[in-house]
Amino acid sequence: MIGKSNNYKILSVFKIYLFILITSFSNIALSNGTNVLGIGIFDVKFDGSEKNQATDFRYEFRSDNSLIDIGPKEDNFFFLKPFFGIEYTNDSASYFLTGIYFEDNLGELFEGNKSKYFFTPSFGAGIYEDGSGKKLGNDLQFRTSLEISYELKNSNRIGISFSHISNANLGDKNPGVEILSLSYHIPY
Repeated sequence: MIGKSNNYKILSVFKIYLFILITSFSNIALSNGTNVLGIGIFDVKFDGSEKNQATDFRYEFRSDNSLIDIGPKEDNFFFLKPFFGIEYTNDSASYFLTGIYFEDNLGELFEGNKSKYFFTPSFGAGIYEDGSGKKLGNDLQFRTSLEISYELKNSNRIGISFSHISNANLGDKNPGVEILSLSYHIPY
């Protein structure tokens, strides 16, 4: 376990990293992309052990520009793209994060033909403030998400996602939290 003074050093380094990342990719952030609005259940547990369940509100900007292209150009599964976001709960917890995502058309993935269904995993890191909500044991938190969305006739999408937020054992405790969300995607 890392001591509290080391946590502050890690948090300071992460804040500097976050600032550099955001300013370095400001041209990407101003590019075409997708606005994602979501609402969900914060601290959802399927075994009934939730302690601080709350409503989760989410906004993400997902850039269409790739940071790293791996693999053939026609297969966008390997194009890692940046996202920036914020989550806020009705008990005043807030989470500012940035990270990477990729998405693949499920029809192309399984059948070789495009469909209206998309799979979007993502990984991010950010600063969490617990407000009067669940105490996650550290300011620095990591989030992994899996999302499936459906493209509507107007090119917007509706989706469902499952996310996990954790401090990766950097804090004194690491209870983690799961979030089940519905989302609406607006590309521009």
